[in-house]
Amino acid sequence: MPLLDETIGIGDLSRLTGVPVRTIRFYCDEGIVGSVRSTGGHRRFDQAAVERLGLVRRLRGLGLGLPSIRHVLDGERSVAEVAAAERAALDVRLADLAWRRASLRAVEEAGPADRAARLELLAAVANGAAARAALTGFWRRTMVAPVSEAMLTALVTTAVPEPPADPTPTQVVAFAELFALADDRELTRRLLAMARENAELVADENELLNGIGEACALARPMVRAGEPPRAGPALDRFVAAHASVRGGRDTPRFRGGLLARVAADRDPRMRRYWRLVAEAGGDPGALGVSHLWLTDSLERSVRSRGAAEAKARGAPPPPRRESAARPSPCRGGAGHSRPAEATGDPGT
Repeated sequence: MPLLDETIGIGDLSRLTGVPVRTIRFYCDEGIVGSVRSTGGHRRFDQAAVERLGLVRRLRGLGLGLPSIRHVLDGERSVAEVAAAERAALDVRLADLAWRRASLRAVEEAGPADRAARLELLAAVANGAAARAALTGFWRRTMVAPVSEAMLTALVTTAVPEPPADPTPTQVVAFAELFALADDRELTRRLLAMARENAELVADENELLNGIGEACALARPMVRAGEPPRAGPALDRFVAAHASVRGGRDTPRFRGGLLARVAADRDPRMRRYWRLVAEAGGDPGALGVSHLWLTDSLERSVRSRGAAEAKARGAPPPPRRESAARPSPCRGGAGHSRPAEATGDPGT
């Protein structure tokens, strides 16, 4: 600290910096700004204190807290670093506010008969980040097949959409329904039981997932174009992927058995899940949707073969089961079976 005759008093410091005297005293007590005492016991400040206090005032004006400001003053972090951290925290708060606004609007726009159920549904989800964390945990818990961490991460990314920064009422409702599905203990137990039983039938889960991914990539353009399920290269690749890890060959008999194994993944609740993913902002042509298209194509292939054989024998063709399903209500009936690409193999 310089000599006292080179210092200024607290009142002069306040006029130079625009910081109230009371606030300067607080900063001194907190060790933010240094001072010396005159013989009369008054605080005195040098030019460095003027510059330091000016920086504090500017940082406070941007909303930074004293801990962050202290890091800058002590040289532990740069102004750019603390500004970036504050901006990231602000983004989180703004996203929470946007989620709340969309949730309130969703309740407001619900019909009188549906409003109570809508309120109950949305009240269970604090924000988009909480919904996404719950869904991520759900898939990681139910994915018991031995796959690489990279493959598991890719599957979870496909099955769990990223919450929008500024969601619509439709999107927050979709996330809330997905959250409710992830909280369904009976569904979780069923998926775990299915996964553990079928995992024993597949020789190499990573190989199967890669093969299914290739088949879905072939099917995706047709899915996005709204074309109906049908036989072709995409279905052939899908069946071949299963046959190669199950020790079988692509025969009519194998296709019939595979159709039985993927039946759970064609459950109406699974279709509901992937519709919700699209409504929440996910890719409407995502792997799960493409996988559904492939399993529906498999059903048509098997049933077409069965109808042809029945015709040749003069017997009536087997009854055709409708592959599409009506969506379940907003609350209570919503659910899903395990999506193939998010869980590995629908029949595994």
